[in-house]
Amino acid sequence: MASNSRTPNTGLACLLEQAKWSRSQFAQIINRMGAEAGLELRYDQSAVSHWVAGTMPKEQVRPLILEAFARKLNRPVTHSEAGLVVASTGHSAARTASHSSAETSIHTSPTGPDQARVNTLEELVDMGRADMDPSRRGLIAAGLFSAAVVVPLFPDLAQAATPPPAAPGKRTVRIGAPQVQAVRTMTDRIANILDELGGGHARPMAAAFLVNTVMPWLKAEAAEGVRNDMLAAASDLVYLTGWMAMYERAHGLGQRYYLRALELAGAAGDHVTYCRTLRGMSLQASNLGYGRRALELADSAAEASPKAEPRLQAFLSGQQAHAASMVGDKRQAFTRLRETETALTKADNRRDSIGGYDQTAYLFHVSHVLYEFKDLPGSISALQQSLKAQQKNERQGRVHFLAVLAQRQLELGHLEAACGSWWQFLDDYEHVSSARGDEHFETMRRRLKPYAKTRAVQRLRPRIDEVAVLKG
Repeated sequence: MASNSRTPNTGLACLLEQAKWSRSQFAQIINRMGAEAGLELRYDQSAVSHWVAGTMPKEQVRPLILEAFARKLNRPVTHSEAGLVVASTGHSAARTASHSSAETSIHTSPTGPDQARVNTLEELVDMGRADMDPSRRGLIAAGLFSAAVVVPLFPDLAQAATPPPAAPGKRTVRIGAPQVQAVRTMTDRIANILDELGGGHARPMAAAFLVNTVMPWLKAEAAEGVRNDMLAAASDLVYLTGWMAMYERAHGLGQRYYLRALELAGAAGDHVTYCRTLRGMSLQASNLGYGRRALELADSAAEASPKAEPRLQAFLSGQQAHAASMVGDKRQAFTRLRETETALTKADNRRDSIGGYDQTAYLFHVSHVLYEFKDLPGSISALQQSLKAQQKNERQGRVHFLAVLAQRQLELGHLEAACGSWWQFLDDYEHVSSARGDEHFETMRRRLKPYAKTRAVQRLRPRIDEVAVLKG
């Protein structure tokens, strides 16, 4: 005998409370919005009570519910937040199994391009909202990275680049080129904050801007060209947010952001942004030690790229060199390094916050390649040259570079030099909020333990203790 038990929809109940609507009022609002959308609805208080109790509203009514709350609360409201997610097993997430004369069961989720776009935007809202909240950030960051994740091809994404479904009724917001520029300007500012103060400060800002400003603009009225430009600008912001999550060791979350950035780039028809994101996914795979996967993604990014300007070409081939060295392909690694160096000599002096690549990044890749091929002195020398070329405000990058340099100097047996590099590391690290910096700090303390009685470490010890207190 089938069970009639239902799981109450606490999400919907919570939204009704936030909106300060009675169930009768809400029913009337849904009926009125249905008329805007050409639907003849006759809901009353009892229907809303059924929804709160766990009955799933009809498929065509769910967008009305989300739009009603979004208008009232002046923020995006997702299917997940409203308890309107339909599980792939054929049952609603808000109930196990239920039927009523007023509502029908929905056994499959729509899978067309419009629905895919809605799912992309809604997932970004849910991810961003959790990323803004310190109490929830640890939960979403706990997801696992998948080396086997399927990466959508650009032609497939571009074919699905249809406008999102129109919300019921008339839109009250129309966007233009100034809003697109605002997203690009904010992305640049957030990238600068990342460089100077670390991802621990910059990522919540990016998530808040994404949820509160960019998502409503993506759903607003716009000319086709403006809409595509906004999708491309949003893709860059999502890519940057994913890069920060990766850098903060939240690799599962970073991968999810990257996949959403690919989808937005495809919807925008922006081939360059798609390739940059693939390159970011290659970097993530290389950071986790998946050399073969890193090379596949780096090669895919380079192959998929349209005719690239020199800086983008260097950005892509530098990562190919790093990944090739991880799988022991010496010939390809050094060929790619030569290509990268040649491309950089042809590049202009523009410093891009997204997809930027310069002499510092190139020399860091040289260091990686030399280290993979057991040239430890050459790797150290390249790192030192990279640090000399680095911009003064790139503090987060310098924290990482200096920590890697110190570890390699210690590996070579140069304790005094390693302590000197770690001293510089501490000077920058105390100003930066970075999970990777925290990891380097603990690595430093662990690796110096065997040398605790040496003069070099004893000189460094008070500074280590001082920074440990500052970091709490």
